[in-house]
Amino acid sequence: MTQTALNIGTTVANIQNDVELRKVFKVFQGHTAVRGVDINIRQGEFFSILGPSGCGKTTTLRLIAGFETPSAGEIMIRGKSMSQTPAYRRPVNTVFQSYALFNHLSVKDNIAFGLRIKRLGKTETEEKVAQALRLVKMEKFADRYPHQISGGQQQRVALARALVNRPAVLLLDEPLGALDLKLRKQMQMELSSLHRDLGVTFVMVTHDQEEAMSMSDRIAVMHEGRIEQIGSPQEIYERPQSPFVADFIGDTNLFQGRVEFTNDSTIVVNTDSGLKIIVENSAVAGDAKNLEIYAGASVVISVRPEKIDISLYSPEVSENCFEGRLMNVMYMGTHVHYMVKLLSGDRMMIRQPNTGGTLPNPDTPIYVYWAKQDCLALSEQR
Repeated sequence: MTQTALNIGTTVANIQNDVELRKVFKVFQGHTAVRGVDINIRQGEFFSILGPSGCGKTTTLRLIAGFETPSAGEIMIRGKSMSQTPAYRRPVNTVFQSYALFNHLSVKDNIAFGLRIKRLGKTETEEKVAQALRLVKMEKFADRYPHQISGGQQQRVALARALVNRPAVLLLDEPLGALDLKLRKQMQMELSSLHRDLGVTFVMVTHDQEEAMSMSDRIAVMHEGRIEQIGSPQEIYERPQSPFVADFIGDTNLFQGRVEFTNDSTIVVNTDSGLKIIVENSAVAGDAKNLEIYAGASVVISVRPEKIDISLYSPEVSENCFEGRLMNVMYMGTHVHYMVKLLSGDRMMIRQPNTGGTLPNPDTPIYVYWAKQDCLALSEQR
């Protein structure tokens, strides 16, 4: 099913962004839930707002939907200010985690509900409902009721009900949170395919890093009401701009320290625990690039577990090689996770591909090492 067939998301000339948030604040009884958020969401983009519980991501989505009113700032949808536009008149629809289906209505009547509110004719309503059912592969379940179908099928019905109204933007509030792991992964693929086929702008809120990474064109990482970073999944993972983003997106090893020496190619950092870590000067992230890197500057070093090599013998490397003791080995099938305690007292996570070899025993002396371009210097100042 193509965008043309369902008539979803009409093209608006010369508008590059479907959604814009400009210095948006939201205050609840003295508590600032959203702090000066700036976001531009492009037409046809799958955009995710990612963060821990209480970071302000759901409030941000509700502001876009019109369920909440900004305390300050402006929200634009398709180039028009929404400051005077109530939720029911905005060109958006929302899919909630609970799906919010009407239990007393059949699948087809749930999908038709919004069309009937708009007083569309019977023939046109039936045609649009049939299209939406085909879109989510639920034709055979049209006459069933929500309690007669599975959680994944209920989610498809919720999607069809939202899409049948032809929104410019589809808002997804933790849409896969109620599903079990296997079904959630299946629905991630289906949701990505649906987005690709339709070309509608999707804005999803989630706390699940893997979910956001696997489906999104771009991700906004939120923390304490602020946007920490916006970028592609690869940019967010490989070049986090703050210690929070590095730690929240995937696993990482963080070392606090101070710059001992720097030149055009290298930064030497002494960590608080006494390690000397060498960082390639180009591997300086985000705001740190705008700060003068000088002797004595405070930084945080991030090293991803999969970037680290291990050896039972002292390797022939001169930089970023440290001795320790193996604390724990976790066999994960495709990978093996190691926890190593360095002689400095630091604990490090290492992730290695499963090569089928014999795994070392705990308390085995072991060396960890990584290349200077495989670690990242992050500014502590945010």
